[in-house]
Order: sequence, then C-alpha cells, then structure tokens
Amino acid sequence: MATGWAGDGAVQAQIDATVKDGIKRARSKLPQGPGLTHCEECGVEIPQARRDAVPGVRLCIACQEAHDAEEAAFAGYNRRGSKDSQLR
Repeated sequence: MATGWAGDGAVQAQIDATVKDGIKRARSKLPQGPGLTHCEECGVEIPQARRDAVPGVRLCIACQEAHDAEEAAFAGYNRRGSKDSQLR
C-alpha cells in the first residue's frame, strides 16, 4: 500500500488511534449513576434482568433501540487522517 510521505508504522498508528477514539467515545456513552426501575422516556418498567445486566440502565429496550438507531445515523469519520490519505 502506498503511503505517500507517511513514515514507517504511520498507518498502524492511525488505525490504533482510531480504535482508541472509538473506545473512548463508546465508554463516554455508558450509563452513569444508579439505574432506574422505570424507563425515563416512556415510563415502562425495566425488567430486573436488564437492570442486573446493565448497571445504570435508564431506558427500556424499545427506547434504547430507538436511541441507538438515531445515533447510527451519525457517520463518524477519521479526523486523524493524514493529508496524504485525504488526497487519494
């Protein structure tokens, strides 16, 4: 793979940085604090099994799926891309 002016290991460093950024973003979206017994969006009771499996849960499964679908529409892009990779 041609890397232009990129140094040795630059491609792997870019991949590693992108993965670390993704992990950091995912961790920042995890629920914090005490969980709820009822969904904060629709008021439906959250099953005990879900509360045990997801500490800090605040949404029922249906509301969580809708929230996840909205976020999936966001297409993140690599802000760390080199100028060489942007010119290709």
